[in-house]
Amino acid sequence: MIKVNELTKSYGTNKGVFDLSFKVNKGEVFGFIGPNGAGKTTTIRHLLGFIHSDSGSCTIMDMDTHEFSAKLQQDIGYLPGEMAFFDQMTGLSFLKLLAEMRGLMNHDRMMELIHFWDLDVNGKIRKMSKGMKQKLGLVSALMHNPKILILDEPTSGLDPLMQTKFVDLIHQEKAKGTTILMSSHSFEEIERTCDRAGIIKNGKLVALEDIKILKKEQRKVFMVSLGSKSDIDKINSSNLEVVNQKDLDIEIATYGDINPLIMQLSKCKVISFDLKKQSLEKIFMKYYESGDKDE
Repeated sequence: MIKVNELTKSYGTNKGVFDLSFKVNKGEVFGFIGPNGAGKTTTIRHLLGFIHSDSGSCTIMDMDTHEFSAKLQQDIGYLPGEMAFFDQMTGLSFLKLLAEMRGLMNHDRMMELIHFWDLDVNGKIRKMSKGMKQKLGLVSALMHNPKILILDEPTSGLDPLMQTKFVDLIHQEKAKGTTILMSSHSFEEIERTCDRAGIIKNGKLVALEDIKILKKEQRKVFMVSLGSKSDIDKINSSNLEVVNQKDLDIEIATYGDINPLIMQLSKCKVISFDLKKQSLEKIFMKYYESGDKDE
């Protein structure tokens, strides 16, 4: 659905994007990760046909995004990283204006999204908080049921409860078959929503990873409380990796398959067993900290 092919746009002093290539498949949620200034927004502006590349190309549904930008807008829902509104308008007036510009006669989806976000659209936009404006932007991006969503830092300004609702919304859209490209520097957000993630650094793609595979392969630490000292001795004499121990409480690390851990614990009296929350952030950070790597 989305293809970036050897895209280069230089602003001088190593700013821009350089020989950037990746694809987003139909119905996939693709995370685009990188620090501020890495080239995420520049890439998105090319996908929307806003700017010319120095070389390379971007296509959506096999159409060049610059040549067919007007046609593609019918099927794209876009949330910019920095939104501009008509501040004197009410939220509802603004949404109705966008609906009219799109030729959208049915407002059912718009009203459904307003209710989903519990958004008061009757007040003036200039009086809205950043979080309310972000919700308004999300409604405007999704209200025409686009085939493709391009979201630039979509949870900026949302509180933790609303961020969780956003994750639910992305899962709903994915279930409908919507193709989603989501720019973010939040590892947790990407982990909770995306199928794959591309990591951009200094305008170059330094990693392209399958989130499910990363989750499967990532190091897991289990916190276990055992019944006796002899149980602790059994664990310590096994091939399991013990990372911490205090009295009868022990932390055990595993990679991938946890069956060896389960088999060993079956020989012990287990009082409690819990997974210590691990983040993919440490895995991703190695790409931030290391030099470029060929893909």
